[in-house]
Amino acid sequence: MLQEIDDSFVPMLQKKIDNLNKPKGALGTLESLALQIGLIQHTLTPSLTNPCHVLFGGDHGIEHEHVSVSPREVTWQQMINFGRGGGGVNMFCRQHGFDLHIVDVGVDHDFGPINHGHIINRKIAHGTRDFLFGPAMTMEEYEQALAVGAEMTDKCHGKGCNVISFGEMGIANTSPSSIWMHLMLDIPLEKCVGAGSGLNDEGIRHKYDVLKSCVDKYLTAMKSQNIYNVKRKDFISAIPYFGGYEMVAAIGAMLRAAEHRMIILVDGFIMTACMLAASKIDKNIMSYAVFGHCGDESGHKMMLDAMGAHPLLSLGLRLGEGTGALCAYPLLQSAVNMLNEMDNFEHANITKYF
Repeated sequence: MLQEIDDSFVPMLQKKIDNLNKPKGALGTLESLALQIGLIQHTLTPSLTNPCHVLFGGDHGIEHEHVSVSPREVTWQQMINFGRGGGGVNMFCRQHGFDLHIVDVGVDHDFGPINHGHIINRKIAHGTRDFLFGPAMTMEEYEQALAVGAEMTDKCHGKGCNVISFGEMGIANTSPSSIWMHLMLDIPLEKCVGAGSGLNDEGIRHKYDVLKSCVDKYLTAMKSQNIYNVKRKDFISAIPYFGGYEMVAAIGAMLRAAEHRMIILVDGFIMTACMLAASKIDKNIMSYAVFGHCGDESGHKMMLDAMGAHPLLSLGLRLGEGTGALCAYPLLQSAVNMLNEMDNFEHANITKYF
């Protein structure tokens, strides 16, 4: 069980924020963000040190059911591109001073250690199984993927990182994300299924039909094993049943980050679904999550709303890779600077009028 945030520290932090020389609440979201960061670090003078971004890659068996417009090989091709520094994630990491770690958890391609030494090899398998016909991964593989994620967070934390974000590369991973959203939030599946990387209306309908069949088979299997609990709606068993190796690794990384009391910057649709799944494992993780961006994928805003999450940005991004989280990072810097650098009414000799 993750450590709960100490709410008794709220009055002290709020008093400092309210006494900065500005109208009360005048810096809006930056004030609530500063409060959250101060609570996570349990200090009136928080800091952001050695930010890291971890991008997990993995392929999905459900891709064989033509639920994505992008071909499977794009996963490994993009992983190589990231190593060359040519991706959107590379640009934003350079801009905001993030260390980038690229991790192969389950890409359907063998990367050579000489030509592709930038890719950390933690491959579990060459992609998950097709969950139209059964679980995407075994429980042993599930535990292995969680451990990979925890290892990567430990690596970052060991270098002094206290703010971390995660990205993904995995063709068809909007499919398990949509299913998790449907099952864990009890939102109709048709509202959870979107275009992914560019499906047309016919493609979206086909994707929905495939995923509906997958969910029906899953529920039948769970009921037969007395696992399904209609009242709890937690569906933790859905994490390994539908998830990708890269997604489960992200969950493990998020959970470990919260153990270390790190700030977790959450990206778009896929990573929000991973945070949702992580919250079903331990609800306390939500206190450590800062949601960076609401993307254009159908259902993302609905998922955020259902989770009670308030994203910092809405830029129409749908690239993935963690770019939405990286774009939001300067707002965290501003919130921390506000707490540490703004003067207060008393010291600045300004009349406090509220």
